Amino acid sequence: MNEIKNHGKKWLYWFSLGVAIIIIYKALDNFGSIMDVIGKFFNILSPFLVGIFISYLIYIPCKSIERAYSKSKIKFIKKKARVLSILTVYLIILLIILILINVILPIVFESVVDFITSIQSYIETAIQKYNNLPENSVFKGELAKEAIKNIQSIDLKQYLNVDKLIEYIVSAINAVTSIFDIFVAVIVSVYILVERTQIIKFLKRMANAIFRDKTYRHIDKYFNNSNKIFFKFIASQFLDAVVVGILVTIAMTIMGIKYAPLLGFFIGLFNMIPYIGAIIAVGISAIITLITGGLSQAIWMLIVVIILQQIDANIINPKIVGQSLKVSPLLVIFAVTVGGAYFGMLGMFLAVPIIAVIKILMEDYINYKLIQKSKNLKTIER
Repeated sequence: MNEIKNHGKKWLYWFSLGVAIIIIYKALDNFGSIMDVIGKFFNILSPFLVGIFISYLIYIPCKSIERAYSKSKIKFIKKKARVLSILTVYLIILLIILILINVILPIVFESVVDFITSIQSYIETAIQKYNNLPENSVFKGELAKEAIKNIQSIDLKQYLNVDKLIEYIVSAINAVTSIFDIFVAVIVSVYILVERTQIIKFLKRMANAIFRDKTYRHIDKYFNNSNKIFFKFIASQFLDAVVVGILVTIAMTIMGIKYAPLLGFFIGLFNMIPYIGAIIAVGISAIITLITGGLSQAIWMLIVVIILQQIDANIINPKIVGQSLKVSPLLVIFAVTVGGAYFGMLGMFLAVPIIAVIKILMEDYINYKLIQKSKNLKTIER
């Protein structure tokens, strides 16, 4: 009887293994179709995911304004503090968007259009200056000559003109989102913000029901710590980027540098990526200034921007950020490089808060293991 049971168990094991292999093979064979289905599913969910992300970003300002409204002596404002706080934040966002569309973006767009239409002549001028250099110049190496030949063979006007630029922008907007998706995302974010207390309470109860008490406490601790890190990093880096962008634009305008609004906006945007972003943006800006204004203007631009960045790094940024994320520059550069390699610009931007969270987890794990090791040694000594 036992032999029959054992034989049955073996048969069931090999049968289950065979079915699993067939399922995996079929899944891999139809991997493209499966990924299409998954991709379509996430496309459908994208407005909801964007709505969650929006509500996450504006949660802190909503909470702060709600706290201020709840202290009001007017009963209506006090009673509707949450709804009014959400409405206030969205009105501020709408006002910022209108200012961007009507004031800042037209200036930046004008600089972009002018730069694109003139870039071919700038490159030709730069090549001519390069050709006029003495033959024994350090800049006339084989690598530089090969690069010049490659640049000369490219017809940039074919790819970089106003019509093409507009076509790229329209295509990108159509590919990424639509008016309906934006509308749904905003509505979803509003409902999440209104019902955030109930949502958080439900998620905590569910986590408490699924996990053991010790595990639940760890999840709650790390979730709160991660939230603080992400909020502090995203909000502070955005505000710091705006300040740097404005300061650089004003300084470049005073110096008479061409495309000052475009370069200031560019440096401010890339300043959101720690260390590497600033180096890339300033390097590209220096090359553009060298082509459009000459060597002396490029050198002065570099000196002024580096001074402004030092002021930002030592005075402005610490004031905005407050407490540091306590991540070493080497770890930041590593995180930004890996994040950029796998996930592009978004990966470069989010790499630092993610590595800060991983660092906290690793430090807690190491401390826990050292404590356990110390306890074991004490037990052995006894």
